[in-house]
Amino acid sequence: MKLKTFLVALVALATFSFTISKVADYTVDTEASTIKWKGYKVTGSHFGNVNIKDGSLKFDDNKLVGGSFTIDMTSITVKDLKGDYAKKLEGHLKSKDFFGTDKFPTAKLKITKVVPYGTSGKYKITADLTIKSTTKSIKFMANVTDNEGTATADAKITVDRSDFDIRYGSGSFFSNLGDKTIYDEFDLNVALKF
Repeated sequence: MKLKTFLVALVALATFSFTISKVADYTVDTEASTIKWKGYKVTGSHFGNVNIKDGSLKFDDNKLVGGSFTIDMTSITVKDLKGDYAKKLEGHLKSKDFFGTDKFPTAKLKITKVVPYGTSGKYKITADLTIKSTTKSIKFMANVTDNEGTATADAKITVDRSDFDIRYGSGSFFSNLGDKTIYDEFDLNVALKF
């Protein structure tokens, strides 16, 4: 009887150890990670960088299951202009016309749903994005690799600034802007290392 009880306990323990999932959190390497932005207007475009302040991804059995990030909006830089022209645009992007970084120094992204999509490491992600005082759900595709202690994540995220009440030069809010129109959507090309 004791042997039977021992064997049942041993089988239960073995089954339990095989069903324990391997959960891992990876912290973003803020120095090695990049976010490149690009905004569009009738007469062309501008582009630059913005820094990650902090963030992490959560994996369960080597599959992405969640994560969150803080973006340092005060770090916005312009790369397609030089000197005073770049400083002027950077100042304008930080002003209340756009991101109001004096009052809202950070933006946040929190992953709310992750769905594997086709090949290994490719995911369809739903996340809550907070810019200024507004939070909206957004969707985007991401490629994520988990290599036993290090991870990388790449994504192109398109954001509609009108969803966050950023109205300056927007044809969604003002008419007759002509060639002064700035399009609502801008791109974030994200390359993260953990």
